[in-house]
Amino acid sequence: MAIVWRRVCIIVGLVALCFLGIPIRIDDNESQKRELFKGFLQRFNKTYEGNETEYMKHYNNFKESLNIIYELNRDRLTEHSAVYGLTAYSDLSKDEFLHLYLQPRLPEHLNVMKQKQRHYSHNYYNAVNERAVVDGLPLRVDWRDRNVITEVRNQKTCGACWAFSTAATIEAMYAIKTGLLHKLSVQELIDCAGNGNMGCEGGDTCSLLHWLVDKKINIEFDNEYPLAWRTQMCKLKGSGHGIQIAPNFTCEYLVDSEDVIMMLLAHHGPVAVAVNAVNWQNYLGGVIQFHCDGGPEHINHAVQIVGYDRSAPVPHYIVRNSWGVEFGHSGYLYIAVGSNLCGLATEVSSLDVL
Repeated sequence: MAIVWRRVCIIVGLVALCFLGIPIRIDDNESQKRELFKGFLQRFNKTYEGNETEYMKHYNNFKESLNIIYELNRDRLTEHSAVYGLTAYSDLSKDEFLHLYLQPRLPEHLNVMKQKQRHYSHNYYNAVNERAVVDGLPLRVDWRDRNVITEVRNQKTCGACWAFSTAATIEAMYAIKTGLLHKLSVQELIDCAGNGNMGCEGGDTCSLLHWLVDKKINIEFDNEYPLAWRTQMCKLKGSGHGIQIAPNFTCEYLVDSEDVIMMLLAHHGPVAVAVNAVNWQNYLGGVIQFHCDGGPEHINHAVQIVGYDRSAPVPHYIVRNSWGVEFGHSGYLYIAVGSNLCGLATEVSSLDVL
């Protein structure tokens, strides 16, 4: 009996360590891995009972995630570095995760939009082609502290991160201007946005901003056009009710100019950015400092940056995701400043509201 309980305690301990992102290597004991998988299924309320093929597919994905988690955590530089562990996505293959929660075709969309966006770009500080001086900027900016950021939402498997991140930024800019915090209809953007956007099948923040300006769209409030997490027939009212953005939005490539991003965050407001989020699949918390390719060919997601902290042991951006509050730090993650990590400087959008 003592041996049985010792084995149970070891399994429970291993499960806990994996969820906490402690860098342990699981040996080749299949029964041990099966117990870990059982704990994972219970934690995330998943079941593959009655379908052995599905069970084995997800079990094999899970085992691969254990190896990936170990490798990522092994390279941690400090206690502030990113921590990886078991998440709700850990039984998906990388390809499944990419196609279910990200946009594998977004780089194609970015190339198409490149020539269309320039006539709208307006540099608030005439600094895009000059190195901005960051010494005069606040050490820390967090727009959440000013009650201008709405609650984190969950896009689920609707690939409309482009709509979620843009709506979140419009909400914030409206609150900064008026003091009123409203939740906008992401569903209206999913259903109605043209200019190459494809609802839950993908889109781009820059092309959405162009469409909003070209068509002079007033975005409805969420309670009037609620989220359905699928592409529906457009019910655009075309009335003067809602929030409209100004035509002077920016949509810029700011690689090697992240000081401009911090200047926008400090003196203007939150921004929407395109990123590579493939390695966020098993992210638990901490500051991402590596293992996050910034090449434009790897861009596959869109998020909102709500601030930065240059006073932290690892200076970082404060990034709002759209995978619900269970992700990362209550829906947020931290990305180190200065190296275009995750490609966050590839396409940076800022805006005003009318």
